[in-house]
Amino acid sequence: MNRILVIATRQIGDVLLTTPLVRAARRRWPQARIEVIGFAGTLGMLRGNPDIDRLVETPPRLGWTGFWRLAGALWRAYDLALVTQPGDRAHLMGWFAARRRSGILPAGHGSNWWKRLLLDHAVVSAGDHGTEHVVAEKLALLAPWQADSAATAWVVPPPAAPLPEDVEQALQPGFIAIHAPSMWPYKQWAPESYRRLAAALLARGRQVVLTGSAGPRDQACIAPLRDLAPAPRLLDVSGRLDFNQLAGLLARAALYVGPDTSVSHLAAASGVPMVAVFGPTNPQRWSPWPAGAPMPVRFERRALAQSVGNVTLLQAGLPCVPCGRAGCHDHVHSHSDCLAVITPQRVLDAALARLED
Repeated sequence: MNRILVIATRQIGDVLLTTPLVRAARRRWPQARIEVIGFAGTLGMLRGNPDIDRLVETPPRLGWTGFWRLAGALWRAYDLALVTQPGDRAHLMGWFAARRRSGILPAGHGSNWWKRLLLDHAVVSAGDHGTEHVVAEKLALLAPWQADSAATAWVVPPPAAPLPEDVEQALQPGFIAIHAPSMWPYKQWAPESYRRLAAALLARGRQVVLTGSAGPRDQACIAPLRDLAPAPRLLDVSGRLDFNQLAGLLARAALYVGPDTSVSHLAAASGVPMVAVFGPTNPQRWSPWPAGAPMPVRFERRALAQSVGNVTLLQAGLPCVPCGRAGCHDHVHSHSDCLAVITPQRVLDAALARLED
C-alpha cells in the first residue's frame, strides 16, 4: 500500500477520532503517502498531523456536477481507501478512489447489500446504542492487514502553536479551562450552571480561561460568564485561537471542564485532566478518548461519575440515560432533562477531585 485515502466526511470531533486509525496505518505502512478527505471546515484538527501527507477538502453539498468532478479527480489514485463513515457518498468515494476498500457499514441498513459488494473488508457498526467506542471501530478497518492489535491507541492532537502574546503573558500557573458552548442545544449544559461553576473556582483562587469559537452560538453561551471577574483572573480567549493554539493551551491547563463536543475530545487527547458533562449521548461510543490509555478503553453505559485515564465523565441518574436521541424531543433544538439535573456542585466536586489527583 503506497497511497492510502482515509475518508472522514463528518464533523470536527469525528474527524479527530480518525487519528488513531491514521497512526496505525502509518505504522503498518511507513513508506505510504496517506491523505485524508473531509468536508471543508472540518479538517482543522488534522493540520500539522505528522502521520498525514495531505488534507483534501470537499464541499458538504456537491451537486451532481461537483460529485462527478470529484470522482474523476479521485479515480483509482490510491491503493487502499479506508471509509470511516457509513454514508452512501463516503462509500462511493472509496470505490472511485482505490482498488481495495475497507469500510464501516450501519447494522441492518438497506444499503448494505451494495456497499458490501464494493468492500474488501467490512466493519459493521452497532450505532449509537452499541458498546464499542468509535475509535476501536475505526481501528478494526485495518484488521486484514494487522497481525496484532495495538496495545495503545492515541488520538493525536494538532501540534501546538504559539499563543497571542497578550494571552501568553496573562496565563497563570494552574489555570482551569472552561468550554461552555455545545454545537447543539440538546447537548448544552446551561450557561448559568457554567457561571456558578466558574464563580466557585474563581473563589478558590484559580484563574479561569474561557474557550470557544467566534460564532454567535458560542458567544451567546460564553456571555453570561464574562462579568464574573476582571482579567487576568477570568480570561476570555474565545474566537482568538485556532486548533493548534487551542491544543497548546489545553495541554498546559491544570484542568478542563466541558460538554459533549469536539473541544472535549481535543482536551482529552492533549492529556489534561478533564471533566466532561454528558447528556443523552452514549459514552461507550462517544466518550472523550483518554490520552495514552491501554486498550481496550471501556466506559460504562451509565454511571453518575466514571474515570478512565485523564477523563472523568459525569451523567445524570435518570433511567432514560443515555437515550442516544437528540434530546427529550429528538431534534437538535430540544432540551435534555438529563443535563438539567446535573448540578454545578456535582461538577465542582468532580473538578476539585481531579485537581487533587
